[in-house]
Amino acid sequence: MDMRGAGIFPDEVVIQILARLPVKSIFRFKTVCKLWNRMSLDKYFVQLYNEVSRKNPMILVEVSDSSESKSSLICVDNLRGVSEFSLNFLNDRVKVRASCNGMLCCSSIPDKGVFYVCNPVTREYRLLPKSRERPVTRFYPDGEATLVGLACDSAYQKFNVVLAGYHRTFGHRPDGSFICLVFDSELNKWRKFVSLQDDHFTHMNKNQVVFVNNALHWLTVSSTYILVLDLSCDVWKKMQLPYDLIYGNGYRIYLLDFDGCLSVIKISEAWMNIWVLKDYWKDEWCMVDKVSLRCIRGMVPGIFPISQTGEYVFLATHKQILVYHRKSQVWKEMYSVKYSSALPLWFSAHAYRSTMFSCN
Repeated sequence: MDMRGAGIFPDEVVIQILARLPVKSIFRFKTVCKLWNRMSLDKYFVQLYNEVSRKNPMILVEVSDSSESKSSLICVDNLRGVSEFSLNFLNDRVKVRASCNGMLCCSSIPDKGVFYVCNPVTREYRLLPKSRERPVTRFYPDGEATLVGLACDSAYQKFNVVLAGYHRTFGHRPDGSFICLVFDSELNKWRKFVSLQDDHFTHMNKNQVVFVNNALHWLTVSSTYILVLDLSCDVWKKMQLPYDLIYGNGYRIYLLDFDGCLSVIKISEAWMNIWVLKDYWKDEWCMVDKVSLRCIRGMVPGIFPISQTGEYVFLATHKQILVYHRKSQVWKEMYSVKYSSALPLWFSAHAYRSTMFSCN
């Protein structure tokens, strides 16, 4: 990126400074000069910004007020604290169904089958065309897809949306058919394939979908393997979990991203063990951390990991958002609900980060 004449600082220094600013500030500074105005369109800068922001994950949480029957979104940022978040630019009542690399997939509450992909920071969004396949509104058991996944490729500025679930033909019982619809942002259309599956998922299993190696990953309710959708060939696969997790009881496990790698977190009464998939193609897992939960023992039964990096882990309880700093081994409360909440915070918490990804 050519920034000659921009000032007394070397070009790369200016670029590195700007890459660490919030996206809103970068767009606000576009009026400073012509060079800065073109910044958000420069491929090198956009790639650098997305790489830097990956090191600062956040949590996006829906906070429901039971007394007023309304909800709002907040963003919990380890560096900048808590801020309110709004999706009102969609002009629809929506719920967040999936998050990936700073982009959100939202479904319309009043209109089933209507989906958006948006960048809430830049307020850009894309209304996805309705699928011609009628099964999109005939998923079993409640008319909604069991699994919703978002796969955003920051390098190539493209994305896929996946809707998958058991299908019930009108007037008939479910026959075990697992319908999968995949939206391709480059082609602007859906594709469909059918398979037979016998998997079940908890609410957290559905929320914690991880996009790694051009594939989406979900943990199943049995916690015996990871269900994988390879988007390069539209094939479902099964991936083995670490051997130590397959046997035993008295613990819960969760699937997260770890600096671009697949990771599994095991929470027992006194410990939080973290595994990372070091070799994706050989299924080689390595335990990278073992965290004592003694300081938060009373919260352990209701605590859920949401996001992590090599430096810290974000976790949610019914009314609190906590962050654990790995180096200092210190726990910190980032947010707490002050009133009666209709739903626990972990119920609608998603990993998030700032991005300059464009959905159009």
